[in-house]
Amino acid sequence: MAKRIGILTSGGDCPGLNAAIRGVAKASYQLFEDAQIVGIMDGYGGMINGNYREMSKAEFSGILTLGGTILGTSRNASSEHNSGKYIDIYKAMAKNYQKMKLDCLVTLGGNGTHTAAGKLEPYGLNVIGLPKTIDNDIWGTEVTFGFQSAVDIATDVIDRVHTTAISHSRVLIVELMGNSAGWLTLSAGLAGGADVILLPEIPYDLNAVADMIYERYESGKHFSIVAIAEGARNINDDEDQDLKGKHYSVGYKLADELGKVIDIETRVVVPGHYQRGGAPCPYDRLLATQMGVHAAELIKDENFGRTVAVKNGLVTSNLMADVAGKTKTIPPDSPLLEVGRDIGISFGEA
Repeated sequence: MAKRIGILTSGGDCPGLNAAIRGVAKASYQLFEDAQIVGIMDGYGGMINGNYREMSKAEFSGILTLGGTILGTSRNASSEHNSGKYIDIYKAMAKNYQKMKLDCLVTLGGNGTHTAAGKLEPYGLNVIGLPKTIDNDIWGTEVTFGFQSAVDIATDVIDRVHTTAISHSRVLIVELMGNSAGWLTLSAGLAGGADVILLPEIPYDLNAVADMIYERYESGKHFSIVAIAEGARNINDDEDQDLKGKHYSVGYKLADELGKVIDIETRVVVPGHYQRGGAPCPYDRLLATQMGVHAAELIKDENFGRTVAVKNGLVTSNLMADVAGKTKTIPPDSPLLEVGRDIGISFGEA
């Protein structure tokens, strides 16, 4: 049974994309007599503009440990062609799907990628989704590939700033990625021993943060580590206001706020895209491979319109329509929040 499978990566890159691509391809070669893999370049942009190429088996060797994506990626599917003229991007993608003679399109991405993939189904495209993001915020799956690698990196950053914070008796603010969900900051903050963890899900009270820092100082601990997610907000911030304003980032905003209420030297560390770069950790290599193989099995069963997921520790799938447009945020009763409170971490709550 011959199968012609298109693969694209969309949205921000992360460790594990190449491992997942490899998993889809290698499993397809085993499951189908004559599998052909078509690489679509630079995300949905390649699907819109017809930028693709047939890939050889050799291209999937040696990429298990490689960071980034061999297919390239882009953030959004643009509504304009290179000429600047408006086009119906979904019609354009459906037309190129037919031109490529695909039996299925596998999309690797986060929330935006899944939303776009869901809109392709009414055009007759067979689509399978693979959940990648360092934010771990895709609904319906316990974990996404790329997340654990980012947790390892972010934890290492927090580990390393401890020594300089202690040496100089400073407050060190580490700003981590996570605009709508704080899974990365919560996990790395707990693993790295942060004293304060500020998340998008829990607007922080500046006085509560200052009180925690002073409490530590008065107890003889003349340093504090604050882990803050890029989407964290002060309880007094207007939801619609530009939180950055004159500030480079929310980490610097918090430093300015603290400077008005505490007299302790404060520094800010923003690892930024460092968190999503480099080779995937072993956990993500294994997870991405498992998910890639499961995607190939869904194609074999012609079980389209689904996105791969992990539930109760097992690799399975959800309906794409149930996942698209939903964000998995940290629930108020999260066991990780309870653990943090039980060991004395402040979440900036009044």
